[in-house]
Amino acid sequence: MKIIAFGASPSKNSINKKLATYAASLFENGEVEVLDLNAYQMPIFTVDIEEYIGKHPLAQQFLDKIAGADILVVSMAENNGNYSAAFKNIFDWCSRISGKVFQEKPMLLMSTSDGKKGAANVLGIAKNAFPYYGGNVKASFSLPSFYSNFDVEKGDISNPELDNQLKAIVSSFQF
Repeated sequence: MKIIAFGASPSKNSINKKLATYAASLFENGEVEVLDLNAYQMPIFTVDIEEYIGKHPLAQQFLDKIAGADILVVSMAENNGNYSAAFKNIFDWCSRISGKVFQEKPMLLMSTSDGKKGAANVLGIAKNAFPYYGGNVKASFSLPSFYSNFDVEKGDISNPELDNQLKAIVSSFQF
């Protein structure tokens, strides 16, 4: 079973990437590949640039990674209540190649932040929008107060209640 995981942030220390990596590791018999959004840096999408260069090859590479997955584990970063600019740009380029960016792959959609809401705003936006773009959101999870509830050195959720909640979601994940 191939799992593609990523945090929707370009930060080299992305807390969402850490959460997505941990969640992906909980799937039994999964071969996990964690994507780094920095590998998909493209110019800011505009139809003028698209007309000049065509479909960007990095967008196709991102879509190919999704195509090869059995499960997607995505943790959304919240920037001013919405997607990070880096994720939105990749998404925009990919959507010009295929409107079904997420290709109906079963998805565990998550979010985290250092605040008490755990990036709930962007998680809500993504849960509502992704199905229109081929997102088959099977489950969602928000981790509040990342630095109080996640052990960065161990790479796992340190709050037993929240950890058990995520583990129950993963164990009952249907795809």
